[in-house]
Parts: sequence; C-alpha cells; structure tokens
Amino acid sequence: MDDHPRISDAEWEIMKVLWAKSPAAASDVIAALRDNKTWKEKTIKTLLSRLLQKGVISFEQINRVYYYSPVLGEEECKRTERQSFLQRVYGGALKPMLVHFLQEEKLSAKEIEELKNILAEKEK
Repeated sequence: MDDHPRISDAEWEIMKVLWAKSPAAASDVIAALRDNKTWKEKTIKTLLSRLLQKGVISFEQINRVYYYSPVLGEEECKRTERQSFLQRVYGGALKPMLVHFLQEEKLSAKEIEELKNILAEKEK
C-alpha cells in the first residue's frame, strides 16, 4: 500500500477544488465551496492546514496571500483510497470485493461489455 496519508471526506472536498484549479487562495477555495457547503471560513482554513501538515498540498506566499496547490495528483490519492478500502473491508482480497459489487449492482449491457474487455486485456 502507498505511504500517502489518508484524506478525510471533508479534506477530499478541498482537494477537488485544488485539483480543478490551482494555485488557489483560501478565498478561492471558500468561494468554490460556498454553494454546496455550509462550512465556515475557519473550517476551510483548518482543513487547508491539515492538508499542509499531511504534505498533500503546498503553498506559496505572494505578498500577504497564501496560494495552495496539490502535491499529490487525484489519481494517486484515489489509488491510495482504493487500496486502503480493499485492505480494511476485504482484507486485501480483490476477488471477493469484485464479486460482491458485481452481484449487488445493476450493470448495463455496455458496462458488462466494458468489463469483459478489461478482463480480456488482463488475460493477455
């Protein structure tokens, strides 16, 4: 498993903003989250501080404004989350997880065909 730190659900919201547009000032992050979050400005600044401490984001100070940028890419963070989930919930075993999802979820014919193609590629 990767050595990257785990990111909380709230921190993911901040990271999505930074992955979409960075560098971003705290005010940019606050503005981006204003419509769908009821977080106070202080909450967002606390989350930015936590992400800095974890080494997931960095900052550059220009005049008196801090501009934040992601250190880790979105795919890198998603991979870490997938591996963590797989380890925590399925003891690291991929097959039981796949079987569970395939049995529980409805799949379209197109999705089934895509999965078959992925498996065919893996067989090669």
